[in-house]
Amino acid sequence: MTHTYIGLISGTSMDGIDAVLATVNEQRLRIEHTLARPYPAELRGELLAAAAKPGETNIEVFGRLHGRVAREFAATVDALLAGSGRKPSDISAIGSHGQTVLHAPAADPPFSLQLGDPGVIAALTYIPVVGDFRNSDMALGGEGAPLVPAFHAFAFGAADATRALVNIGGIANVTWLPARGEIKGFDTGPGNTLLDEWYRRHHSEKFDEAGQWAAEGRVQDELLTACLADPYFAAPPPKSTGTDYFCRAWLDRLLVEQTGRPEPPDVQATLAELSAASIADAIRSLGDTLDTLAVCGGGAHNTDLVTRLQRRLPDTRVDTTASWGIEPDWVEAAAFAWLAHERLAGRPGNVPSVTGARHATPLGGIYLPPDGGLRQM
Repeated sequence: MTHTYIGLISGTSMDGIDAVLATVNEQRLRIEHTLARPYPAELRGELLAAAAKPGETNIEVFGRLHGRVAREFAATVDALLAGSGRKPSDISAIGSHGQTVLHAPAADPPFSLQLGDPGVIAALTYIPVVGDFRNSDMALGGEGAPLVPAFHAFAFGAADATRALVNIGGIANVTWLPARGEIKGFDTGPGNTLLDEWYRRHHSEKFDEAGQWAAEGRVQDELLTACLADPYFAAPPPKSTGTDYFCRAWLDRLLVEQTGRPEPPDVQATLAELSAASIADAIRSLGDTLDTLAVCGGGAHNTDLVTRLQRRLPDTRVDTTASWGIEPDWVEAAAFAWLAHERLAGRPGNVPSVTGARHATPLGGIYLPPDGGLRQM
């Protein structure tokens, strides 16, 4: 039986909210409508500040942001429904990832903090919401990330080919989909986060369109070697990270240690090479034979970064997920629509071989709207 879901996510770049309306059954997910809605500039600035220095952000600020982000997510649902001609009663559930501001798998106890109260979203939209996807996996000893490999296997797995998929958001993560055997995957390290951070220091725009500025620079070998020497890259999986680790302070520390003073475009080129090198190294660590690598996320539009990645994987065809049926901008939002479907069906959403959890488990809590009812099962 086919049901209709909405998937919502704001990635680690914190540009805004991606939303999809999709029909889902046991065999396939089909995206019916999409919407990208930017955050108000003031709110985005506050979110970036909170994520950059979570230890200096008091609980009142977090609480206020939790509610404000939820209202932005609810407004995005309203706009998505208006654009698609659907009513709240047509939607089985919303899968809302929220806005990550701190991911702390090494904390005691481990936790992951996403803003955007699912209960507020349910109350304002009159649609059931599945939210807080990460912490049940972490309670079972997992990293709580990446959570999209189960969806990648559902949507993109092939019985006759080994495929890999890399999502390049603020942080990049890779999923290995073998024709036979277990799914593998982990966060590879920085995707766009350091590129965006360095670019904003020198330009008024949010990001380096198509990587044009990086393409003008020259890779600084000393800086690249120092970046790749970070222990995270050599650590074995399961592993996950966030923009609270690969952040402005991390970059500034390495820049201070350089013998020279690299020109800004050269730093940008080096950061692009860091993203490409760490992704390529991660993919090579997962297996020997790879038919196709597909890219999704904002990094799929960074021509310079994708070119660098192809150079580092000369024997692998690098494409985007559009060739597999889903445009690269909508894969993650679609994943959380599907994860909501799996949660309502009572099925596990994590992949223990990826996250390191002791066993598979359904992901997310269910938040009911004011009418109190679920619409399926």
